Amino acid sequence: MALSPTSVVRKNVDSTENKKWLFPFVLVTSLFFFWGFVHNLDPILIPHLRKAFNLTDLQSSLIDSSVFIAYFVMALPAGYIMRKYGYKSGIILGLIMFGIGSILFVPAANSLQYVYFLGALFIIACGLTFLETAANPYVTILGPAETATKRLNFSQSFNGLAAFIAPAYIGPMILSGKNLTQEQMDAMNPSELHAHILEEAASVKMPYLVLGLIILAVAVVFYFTNMPDVKDEDKEGVDGASFAGALKSMRLRWGILAQFFYVGAQVCVASFFIKMATTSAGLSEDTAAKYLGVFGLTFMIGRFAGTFFMQYVQPRKLLIIYSIINILLSILAIMGTGMIVVYTLIAIAFFMSIMFPTIFSMGIDGLGHNTKIGSSLIVMSIVGGALLPPVLGLISDATGSIQNGYIVPLVCFSVILLFAFNGHKTNEA
Repeated sequence: MALSPTSVVRKNVDSTENKKWLFPFVLVTSLFFFWGFVHNLDPILIPHLRKAFNLTDLQSSLIDSSVFIAYFVMALPAGYIMRKYGYKSGIILGLIMFGIGSILFVPAANSLQYVYFLGALFIIACGLTFLETAANPYVTILGPAETATKRLNFSQSFNGLAAFIAPAYIGPMILSGKNLTQEQMDAMNPSELHAHILEEAASVKMPYLVLGLIILAVAVVFYFTNMPDVKDEDKEGVDGASFAGALKSMRLRWGILAQFFYVGAQVCVASFFIKMATTSAGLSEDTAAKYLGVFGLTFMIGRFAGTFFMQYVQPRKLLIIYSIINILLSILAIMGTGMIVVYTLIAIAFFMSIMFPTIFSMGIDGLGHNTKIGSSLIVMSIVGGALLPPVLGLISDATGSIQNGYIVPLVCFSVILLFAFNGHKTNEA
């Protein structure tokens, strides 16, 4: 059947619009890979720096705290800058801080001071706050509203790809495989101990230096790329964007709560994966790092699978199913023994893979001109990754069992289940 002139014009317009959004979408999607890459080096840094500086589980959890507290501190400034100057400016600023923080790992390693590593991680995370505040909502509006959740899950799938590559290929470059006991370290003279710590700390320099240079190069690419300028509707009207207006949304309030607990769960499970594998299953650090790579690969597969399943199952219903499964798996992780624990954690990765983007897109749905504010508030809730891992560390140190600490993810997945049942409601309050 021949197309009418009107149909031809519409088809050409749609084709032009698709081409207009395609390269920016690809470029923004690459950001999901980069921040996933650096985030998934944290589970490698935790056992590595714990060993190098002789830290407790609670002290080593401060690596997560230094990262995710930045989200709480910088989310509102990031949202303000992007409301004033646009997504592109926020992305470029975020990439610059990300790159600088990565390069600062070199002087941090030379100083042999744990606090300097925490400072460099904080700067990296400040940059990531800008990237996530921009990229998540930007992806949802680069195309039809009805496919926003599927589109965000697709982009977040590359975050999962990084979750596989970082521990599997960069982890062995950082982990030395040397596991000295406290007695062996106490027996060293000061010069031997200094040399040992220097060797352990130095292994992080090259990976982070290369990463920092790549990120700064990506910032240059963004600077010279023509990004579509998506503006807030009715920005100057009487119903302009405001925190009070955004927080009237029950979906947003539930989304903030659920994202707090989801990020806390993800960080707890991933960051203490190597500790669980070495203590519960008796694996070596190197072998545990390889299984952490499988954990990341499973997370990535879960993202792509979730995107596929959402063609047939509503995102909210899929979130309910996945939450219930992860509650049961968390119980098994606490009570299991041997390799069952490792396989259980890997299974948790699959079923939590869709949670962040699904919670995010559900939380900001319907906010209109308040979308950037809502995005900032949900990104602030990522502070759960700073506050909940120390709780797991405290439980582990107090009970002498890292498995007991996994009651924290169990509680988190229970809250997400409540969100899935209630967070879709539209009534304002």
